[in-house]
Amino acid sequence: MSNETVVTLQGWVGGDVVLRQAGEVSVTSFRVACTPRRLSRRTGEWGDAPTQWYTVNAWRALAEHCADSLRRGDPVLVTGRVNMRPYVTKAGAEAIDVEVDAYCVGHDLTRGTTCFTRMSRAEPSPDTSAETSAETTGEQREPAA
Repeated sequence: MSNETVVTLQGWVGGDVVLRQAGEVSVTSFRVACTPRRLSRRTGEWGDAPTQWYTVNAWRALAEHCADSLRRGDPVLVTGRVNMRPYVTKAGAEAIDVEVDAYCVGHDLTRGTTCFTRMSRAEPSPDTSAETSAETTGEQREPAA
């Protein structure tokens, strides 16, 4: 990760979350809208700056979790590596698409609450399956006597 630009975005999911396969790997893409608020020193009033749009790509397990968890309009926090992709619009103008390859994605809890479900990484062994089941479902277990 040396010499890479890493950012954290705070914004809103601005469209549908699309899950697809890239070879054998899952990838999710979605757009995040960030609208900074500014205080005018002259008037003392808050106002919105222009909305900035970012394309977020998540890979592998993170991609599947994003597809299962995020919906249009959800407040999110995204941390990842920035890539800038120049392109030409239909009108012939040059533009830049800012993409973020996400390292982590989560709901912005300053805007509401969420319910977390832990995903297991491997099948539990028979002697720990009851403990693992209780952890993932949030059940309270009595201590062993």
